[in-house]
Amino acid sequence: MRFLIASLLLGAGLAAHAGPPAIYDEGADAKAAIRATLAEAAQARLPVLVVFGANWCGDCRMLDNSFKHGASAPLIAKSFKVVKVDVGRFDRNVDIAEAYRVPLKKGIPAVAVLSPEGRLIYATEGGELADARRMGDQGVYDFFARITADAR
Repeated sequence: MRFLIASLLLGAGLAAHAGPPAIYDEGADAKAAIRATLAEAAQARLPVLVVFGANWCGDCRMLDNSFKHGASAPLIAKSFKVVKVDVGRFDRNVDIAEAYRVPLKKGIPAVAVLSPEGRLIYATEGGELADARRMGDQGVYDFFARITADAR
C-alpha cells in the first residue's frame, strides 16, 4: 500500500513538473519556418500570419487556444497560413520581429501579416494582443476579423 501511495505521489509530482504542452517550438529555425510558410501561402494565395510569443505567456496560450477551438478558429484557418515564432524571454528571434516592425516590448502575443510574396501588410505595433486573456474569445475574433478584411 505504501508503494502504491508513493508511486501515485511521484507520478502526480512528475505530471505537475512537466507543465502544459509547448505551443511554440523553442528549437525551431524561425526564418526557415517563415520561408516554408510563405511558399505554402504562395500556392494557396493566402497571407501569412506570423505569431510571436512564448510558452510561458498566458496570453499567448489563450490566443493559441482561440486559433484552435474558439470563434476565431475557422476564420484563421480559412484566411491565413500561420507560423509561430518563439521569442523566449525576449532573447530569441527579436531580429525577425524588428524586421516586421513588431515591437516586442509592447507585449506578446504579437503578429505580423505578410502577403504571399513576403511583403508586410500589417503589424501589431502597439501591443494590441498583449492582453488577449482580457479580450476574450470574442475580442480576439473581432480583432482578426478586422485584420482579415485589411489583408485582402
